[in-house]
Amino acid sequence: MRIVGLSGKIIASMIAITLLAILLVFFTSYLFYYLMDTFWPNYVFEDSFLPEGPELIWVAVTIIITLSIAIAVAVHLARQILSPLESVTKGIRQLAAGDLSARATPFSNTKNETNQLVRDFNLLAEKLEQMTDEQKFWNAAIAHELRTPITILYGRLQGLLDGVFTPDNHQFRSLLMQVDGLKNLVEDLRVVSLEESGHLNLRTQDVNLSAEITAVVEFMKDALAKARQQVKLDLTVTNAFCDPIRIRQALIALLTNAIKHAIPGTISIQTYIQQNTIILSIEDEGPGIPDTLVPHVFTAFKRSQESETTGSGLGLAVVAAIARAHGGDASCHATEQSGTRFEMRWPYKSII
Repeated sequence: MRIVGLSGKIIASMIAITLLAILLVFFTSYLFYYLMDTFWPNYVFEDSFLPEGPELIWVAVTIIITLSIAIAVAVHLARQILSPLESVTKGIRQLAAGDLSARATPFSNTKNETNQLVRDFNLLAEKLEQMTDEQKFWNAAIAHELRTPITILYGRLQGLLDGVFTPDNHQFRSLLMQVDGLKNLVEDLRVVSLEESGHLNLRTQDVNLSAEITAVVEFMKDALAKARQQVKLDLTVTNAFCDPIRIRQALIALLTNAIKHAIPGTISIQTYIQQNTIILSIEDEGPGIPDTLVPHVFTAFKRSQESETTGSGLGLAVVAAIARAHGGDASCHATEQSGTRFEMRWPYKSII
């Protein structure tokens, strides 16, 4: 049986010390009696079980040497065991006191159980610090997104109450639009949060994917026309197994993103099957997304600093969350025509 790790080192060290003590006693006994016979040949040892003066000196020296070696080995092992544990203990206390930058220091670069404990603790502390920073960012971002519509609602309602605004259909439609924006923001936050916690439940069923996409395009035709966008459909996938409500929600988010950011032109929507995967593609004609932002387009609240449009920054995060909930993913690619192509993928299940 092969013994590895720190426990193996301890066992091997104890065996080595024991063997060393035996060898010291064995060889030094020969050396002791050789020296006595060489330099004190006339010395007569009494016939007794108790060691005499020279023998006592030999035994004492042997014990001192053995103890010195044992103490040195024990100190080294103790440092290997206790130093990392003390560092971890100190780090835990710092974490408990609120210092999330605390890290433990390993005894050496060797791979053993205590140093692995240090590495695991540092990884845990790093993840905890990262999660805390992300939570702070989310709290600030959510507060920022909620502040604008709430401020507008408060100002309009206060103006209606003070008689500054006339309570007509225009004012009510404006208020309803702000409430609708709040509702959409809360729903997007709910979808992203549920997916990240693994609790975004889908109601998957056999659906006519082409009909669902066509219905969404018809629903958004006014907004598309206002943005001078034309939709070109190339739908080769008819039937699909998915949650139709969530797929419509993702497609609305992608079209809304194109309306806000793409130049007037044609938006191409395609569906096809590749390697047993359904691909839903939405492509615009420009102006494209900065290379620095492409890896983060599906991150919540992430926007281009050059963007002049408003929005929560949650739409594409919702798309990615819905794709992952279906067992797939979402991606973003630049096109040869300086446009952007977004793709949603999820496994294709043949319908019998």
